[in-house]
Amino acid sequence: MRHFGHIAPAARKGLFFQEPCEFGPDSSARVLSAALGATLYSPATRPRLADDVIKQAGRGVVSMVLCLEDSIDDSEVAGAEENLVRQFADLDARGVEVPLLFIRVREPGQIADLVHRLGDTVRMLSGFVLPKFTEERGVPFMEALTNAEKACGRRLFAMPVLESPELLYLETRGETLQGIARTVDKYRDRVLALRLGVTDFCSAYGLRRAPDMTAYDVQIVGAVIADVVNVLGRADGTGFTITGPVWEYFRLQERMFKPQLRRSPFLEGRAEELRTALIEHDLDGLLREIELDRANGLLGKTCIHPSHVAPVHALSVVSHEEYSDAQDILRPERGGGGVMRSAYTNKMNEVKPHRAWAERTLLRAEVFGVARQDAGFVELLAAGLAE
Repeated sequence: MRHFGHIAPAARKGLFFQEPCEFGPDSSARVLSAALGATLYSPATRPRLADDVIKQAGRGVVSMVLCLEDSIDDSEVAGAEENLVRQFADLDARGVEVPLLFIRVREPGQIADLVHRLGDTVRMLSGFVLPKFTEERGVPFMEALTNAEKACGRRLFAMPVLESPELLYLETRGETLQGIARTVDKYRDRVLALRLGVTDFCSAYGLRRAPDMTAYDVQIVGAVIADVVNVLGRADGTGFTITGPVWEYFRLQERMFKPQLRRSPFLEGRAEELRTALIEHDLDGLLREIELDRANGLLGKTCIHPSHVAPVHALSVVSHEEYSDAQDILRPERGGGGVMRSAYTNKMNEVKPHRAWAERTLLRAEVFGVARQDAGFVELLAAGLAE
């Protein structure tokens, strides 16, 4: 699979200076953690879940979480587990390529049980999402994952969700972060990414951000994100990929764009019309939050609606200007440091301070591609929405 792999090769060639790389479940953790993109959540109770997975793969989704936790009622868990086993068997029988699939569990015991019940179809599973992760709760989850790997003979990743009240409250945040850091470092090879549960953070104070506000506008939440990145997202080799928080609003209907996109895949003068439509349909807040995610060291995003996927992926593509700067900074002859004017002649590139940014940018370029100079967000979004 690859990002934008669902669009025609000719259209992709017209958009990208460097196309996104191919990757799959057996790719390196380095590539997969950066390539998660818009991770789409779906309740595990959906009766046609296999159809949903195939449909979303055809729309450009490369990672999905099938949820047994907060998205379903407590009374539905047993039925949802049975449904997952049936749906994995259905997907296996069809022999189709599926996104990276993860199961969000509630308790450590579910990991071994589900791996056993999935049988041979466990080869389609990339790992588990672990809720309300702290050192105390996390160690049993990670031990269960390690044992499940041995039992099924394949690599399984963990994606801990940082959402507990202990992490939110100021008096326990430091100790909780240090405990999480110890745990994920111990099991580093199995931790693909850390996810932020901002909805739970807001719940602790009875808060809910409006559609014109980002998570960073809620100062309590913004402070937690900053501290998580400070401790767990460092660029010195000790950090992890941390993904952006969920966006709750989805009044945008993709169909409103389809007629014009079919008439003109690259919009040919309709860019401003689409940009205005996006803002008018409550995506302005999402677009700003995606930009703030990246500015604050996050990559990828939790998504609960398919209409969020294309914007996340379009804004994840590296611009030609970013790519040019990153390459200049990392040229071997620049190893001793120094400062230079950018090739675009609009900024200073300082080799040593900007090196970590450049390395991260080139990794993002590898998995999301580099846009042509004349291809911007709107053109990428239009291509991502096209059927």
